[in-house]
Amino acid sequence: MTIQLPIKVVIDTNILVGACLGSYQANQIIAHCLSGQLQPVIGASLLAEYEDVLSREVIFVKGKLNLQERYEVLDAVLSVAFWQRIYFIWRPNLIDEGDNHLIDLAIASQANYLITYNLKDFRQSDLHFDSLTVCLPDTILEYLS
Repeated sequence: MTIQLPIKVVIDTNILVGACLGSYQANQIIAHCLSGQLQPVIGASLLAEYEDVLSREVIFVKGKLNLQERYEVLDAVLSVAFWQRIYFIWRPNLIDEGDNHLIDLAIASQANYLITYNLKDFRQSDLHFDSLTVCLPDTILEYLS
């Protein structure tokens, strides 16, 4: 399957957090978004989750970025993001209800990939979407190299 650039992706919050904490792979995902190879998709629920988690100081105690710098990373991602409204929710689906909004966003936007460090929460789903690949950052980075 050939996918044209930019590739639409939904970026799980743990990837954005990883980038703010200095994870090489997560930083590469964000860099590919900013360079135009990946197009992040954002919706209301995901934006609220990003803002909430980035403001949790306990997560970033050992991190190098302060709150303002973390929000600057978010602003950079938002500057290249595709905004998608959700008109339909797919339920029942994932065991962790908190992750279902990511699937809803990916399907509504026709994203090719949902990038996460937490594959286990997406393995047992009631619904399967052939057009969506849930993967670790290294999977998409291999594709782009």
